Amino acid sequence: MPVTYKKIGVLAGGLSAEREVSLKTGGAIYNALKGLGYNVCLIDAGKDLAETIKKENVEAAFIALHGGHGEDGSIQGLLEVAGVPYTGSGVLASALAMDKEFSKRMFREQGLPAPEGVTLGKNEFLKAGGILDMELDFAPLPWVVKPVTEGSSIGVSMVGRREELAPALEKAFLLSGRVIVERRVLGKEVQVGILGGRVLGSVEIRPSLDFYSYEAKYTGGKTRYILPPEVDAKHLEEAHRVGLAAHKALGCRGATRVDLILDPGLRPWVLEVNTIPGMTETSLLPKIAKQYGLDFPALVEEILKEALEG
Repeated sequence: MPVTYKKIGVLAGGLSAEREVSLKTGGAIYNALKGLGYNVCLIDAGKDLAETIKKENVEAAFIALHGGHGEDGSIQGLLEVAGVPYTGSGVLASALAMDKEFSKRMFREQGLPAPEGVTLGKNEFLKAGGILDMELDFAPLPWVVKPVTEGSSIGVSMVGRREELAPALEKAFLLSGRVIVERRVLGKEVQVGILGGRVLGSVEIRPSLDFYSYEAKYTGGKTRYILPPEVDAKHLEEAHRVGLAAHKALGCRGATRVDLILDPGLRPWVLEVNTIPGMTETSLLPKIAKQYGLDFPALVEEILKEALEG
């Protein structure tokens, strides 16, 4: 029996570069809630979102948006003003998690290991006449270049040689006015799933490409997923501790997925916290939850339940 008779609006699509992924997430959530007997509608979150929510008489929102205003606190603020309860993290936590520069500051202030890096503004880059005229001595190569406010590895480049840096920055600046250049930590990619302030488990990611890029994430057969990760119990427990600490450092709530790299000594380094992780049947958080004992509909309902009770 549904835990509420309120009308649930699943907010998906949106205007960000991750629109297509969001539509898949939203469709899967909608189908799960419909199958559980909920009164639910699927909303493509465009510029008329406020009017659509009112028109559809939405009483609670399940946010399935990735990137852009859906994940940076903007939609959360709109729902706060409208008095509509919603899934996931609040305005501040969403904004912090979406901004890789400020989330990195928060991690480091809390004593969590995060790779060293510098943030460059587009104007700064253009005035300098290109990165080759700028000093970047925070760490030796290789580096990672990524937009400050995008997800799904969109606009991310791995830089192994100095001459690769300028084109990587140009690519990232197409998506964001600020770009992070940080030390690339080589090792095992482990992602930790969190729900309701507890660790559900984790997954080790082994992409066939150079890194877990957009192509590796969304092209079948490009990545192997190891559940649980092939890491000894002691180091896996530490990875889970760091993942939960990163979630708490930003003040997150609901379901998150924390991306870590375990270096050759198996020390976990925090890359980012995803406040609205992918939620298709084959996404990482559902894979982790299934090992924990929650099938996809049960996971969706747990996320909704926490939002309504919070």
